[in-house]
Amino acid sequence: MQFKNVAFAAMALLALVSGASAAEKVKIIDVTGREVEVSVPAQRVILGEGRQIYFVAALDTEDPFGRVAGWRDDFKKADLDGYNAYLEKFPGMEKIPTFGGMKDGTFDIEQAVALKPDVIIMNTEAKSATEEAGYIEKLAKVGIPLVYIDFREKPMQNTDASMHIIGQLLGKEDRAEEFVAFRQAQIAKVTETLEKAVDLKKPLVFVERAGGYSEDCCMSFGNENFGKMVELAGGVNMGTEFIPGTFGTVNPEQIIASNPDQIIITGSNWELYVPGGSWVGVGPGADQTEAVRKLGNLMQRPAFTGIKAVKDGNVHAIWHQFYNSPYQFVAVQQMAKWLHPELFKDLDADATFKELHDRFLPVDYRPGYFASLKSAG
Repeated sequence: MQFKNVAFAAMALLALVSGASAAEKVKIIDVTGREVEVSVPAQRVILGEGRQIYFVAALDTEDPFGRVAGWRDDFKKADLDGYNAYLEKFPGMEKIPTFGGMKDGTFDIEQAVALKPDVIIMNTEAKSATEEAGYIEKLAKVGIPLVYIDFREKPMQNTDASMHIIGQLLGKEDRAEEFVAFRQAQIAKVTETLEKAVDLKKPLVFVERAGGYSEDCCMSFGNENFGKMVELAGGVNMGTEFIPGTFGTVNPEQIIASNPDQIIITGSNWELYVPGGSWVGVGPGADQTEAVRKLGNLMQRPAFTGIKAVKDGNVHAIWHQFYNSPYQFVAVQQMAKWLHPELFKDLDADATFKELHDRFLPVDYRPGYFASLKSAG
């Protein structure tokens, strides 16, 4: 992006002056290992992704948008039902300035400077694009730090650290610790049970990322994100053998050849992205009958007809946004119940997610995050 020198210099001066009254400067180590000096507690924050409100709301529960000076415009498009749930309670959120993304080159640095943030929070997936554009150095010149967190690329490794970092930024360290302790205890309900199991048979699981979002088949996960969640839930992630990183694609022929025992498809309400698409719209308050219908339709594609999971009815849909939020432990519990129903007959992922909402989130829990052909008969 070309800078308008005069305008940018004026905004830079404004940002520096505004930072003069900042409270305490501390050094924070972000998830990439960078040491960043930030004034805390931050009062004005730019969210590099709108769905980062998932973690802000868990810490700033009473007023989750009070510090948000600007945010990326993805929340409404990627999670329409979740967006509307927040909008009902916080109608003012629609007035927050929106940005494009670092990764797609539509982030407006001049707009960011004009909003005078204390910090910009970015996902690690935007790191390469951010560095190539020289944004960190440009922002540093006007006293705006950028901090990386991660709930997507290596979420099972970086979620707790990311929550602690956000707790530091917002002056909510105790609240962040409480959240992390709750998350760890809920994961332990699965992992400790599996450790005690005798002669545990781990089913082969294929996770399709955003099935039906496009006509292509089939996006999946390697040994991280949903792939790692499958393993924590007592399954073998099929994609790990064929995908070297976190995300990738598996050929339809490979799915047929591998003949997985279980199929899990991620979905969300993507009506603003792909109107009337074949995606499975699970999420807060989702229509279960419609979700099951669309899930069944996806199993009619050539990659899935005749495989063991479909014959046995072990086909499920799960909220896609678990892959990009600190709530993945709920997904681990639900998958454990699908993969080992006898071991986890008393485990209730819906109850866990409701408890999370009751304790940490400002919106009420609305079931609809899971669907299954098994429960449909």
